[in-house]
Amino acid sequence: SLSNNNDATLSRYVPCTSSLLESELIHPITMNFRPIALFLISSTQRTVAFSSLPIPIASHSSASRLATISLAQPLQLRPTNKKAPSSLQMSSSAPEPRKAGVSTPEELAAFVSSAGDNLVVVDARHPDPEVEPGDVKSLAVAGFPSSNVIGEGEYRPRAVNLPWSRESGGMDLLPEGIAKDTPIITHCGGGGRGQMAKDFLESNGFTNVLNGGGPKETDCWAVFGEK
Repeated sequence: SLSNNNDATLSRYVPCTSSLLESELIHPITMNFRPIALFLISSTQRTVAFSSLPIPIASHSSASRLATISLAQPLQLRPTNKKAPSSLQMSSSAPEPRKAGVSTPEELAAFVSSAGDNLVVVDARHPDPEVEPGDVKSLAVAGFPSSNVIGEGEYRPRAVNLPWSRESGGMDLLPEGIAKDTPIITHCGGGGRGQMAKDFLESNGFTNVLNGGGPKETDCWAVFGEK
């Protein structure tokens, strides 16, 4: 509000929108189409409160003169009702849903317990990162079995690596002598190719197959990942 005398007081709230971010603007305040003052508005999402700012207003006889402004009090920031998200809120997100066909940890636990030493785990990930670059992350969590002969490796002894080929839409079959009713868990990094491997094995006569997801599904992986 401007008084009629030469020493006026301006009290005004100026909201700074997102368009003002990362910049500083010189905002002209005009009266009777003549600029009488300039205000420097800091870039911020808060509301800048200009209060108790004495402004000597130019008289009608000296209309060509520009009014000057001196800050009697420092600018005060008046926060809005919106709270900035914390770093925890910004980094946290809801977990992605399991891919179609991935069994629950409970189903896998019952399956593993029933299978005992007859369990076979088929790792459908690809050893060539140029073919499947997405496997690099899961392989950093859990590598391939140390042997591709079931029961002989020290690391993941019940597992065998049979990479799923997106190009051919298939994979190598399990070695001869593996019964069609053998309890088998397929997996990749998160379950997509694990489901394809499961479908492929079932199309070739295997009748007892579950998709275990992979290292990305940590609760599932904890059940059979070391088998």
